[in-house]
Amino acid sequence: MAKILIAEDEEQINDLIKKNLCLVGHDCAQVFDGDAALDAALTGHFDLIVLDVMLPGLSGFDIITQIRKTKTPVIFVTARGALADRIKGLRLGADDYIVKPFEILELTERVEAVLRRSNASSDAFSFDGVRVDFAARRVYKDEIEVVLTPKEFDLLEAFIKNRNLALSRDRLIYLVWTYDFDGNDRTVDTHVQRLRKKLGIENRLKTVYKTGYRLEV
Repeated sequence: MAKILIAEDEEQINDLIKKNLCLVGHDCAQVFDGDAALDAALTGHFDLIVLDVMLPGLSGFDIITQIRKTKTPVIFVTARGALADRIKGLRLGADDYIVKPFEILELTERVEAVLRRSNASSDAFSFDGVRVDFAARRVYKDEIEVVLTPKEFDLLEAFIKNRNLALSRDRLIYLVWTYDFDGNDRTVDTHVQRLRKKLGIENRLKTVYKTGYRLEV
């Protein structure tokens, strides 16, 4: 779990980001203008800042230049999608730059990627007697190791990183198989069934009607 500051003046978008980052296990604080964002960034000891460029008061570009000494990772989320703006944001030190409108699953994936690079993402996760060691790529059920295939482990990791979110079969194929996929979406179903059986998580790994699957933890 990471502590994340969300600086976004559009309340609906701010709430949407917070809801989904909290669903996957993060602790989020919200601010809605540049001055509050700067104060929180300098005093709040956050693992990551999700920062809009066009805030009332100080802009996101102003803020990032003043918080460099904190070395807090920053992801810009903004409607300013011009190449010059993206280059400016990255040159000022942003770890990523996402243009609105965006898919919320893309945001959560990019958040996890930045947290991994900054070592703020956890190397292990546990639920219902299942313990996953991401660094060693080993899984235990009631402290007895369960052998998973590489793709089974990748699928479990995708579910954990996106826990409590509904993932379509197409999204799972993209996250787990990427360009290595030469089957059909029944392959996803087969791997899900294997995970349920091996780890005894039938009550946690739910089927989402006409969509895909969701790990509820």
